[in-house]
Amino acid sequence: MGSYKTPEHLAQEVLTRYLELCDVPRPPDATGRLEDLFTPDAVWEGAGPLYTAKFGRTTGPAAIAAMLSAHLPPHGHFRANVHLLHPGTIHVDGDEVRGRWLMQQLSRYDSGSAELVLARLELVIRIDGGSARIARFRTERLFDAELGAAPAAGLAAVTR
Repeated sequence: MGSYKTPEHLAQEVLTRYLELCDVPRPPDATGRLEDLFTPDAVWEGAGPLYTAKFGRTTGPAAIAAMLSAHLPPHGHFRANVHLLHPGTIHVDGDEVRGRWLMQQLSRYDSGSAELVLARLELVIRIDGGSARIARFRTERLFDAELGAAPAAGLAAVTR
């Protein structure tokens, strides 16, 4: 007999997988493709004064994956990037889960600069049987701060 996962658990799991696939370097157990995490009619969009113009609106799993992948290796952008997800609120309505989380992102760029970003994530996730896929991903930057340079030894440890 298989184990049953609640819609809330499935929603949390798909968002965690998404964030892991966007981390640099990727955690060793994070496998799969970004496009597989989205529904065929998925929408990914930036919101608010800082992200609407920067990210706009992208539709469809392949286009979303291409947009996100432009910031990930092998493309030059991040030396190191990690996402921390704070507990959120999740509401289930039939086969649809609506969630809202705060996400902290710590990034070191190829230029050597580093920053901390806090964003609000609002997602609509569809549940189909025992799997979940993102139908709408909306991110709004709420706070950011530049971080100081990392000591050479610290940077080497982060980028391995």
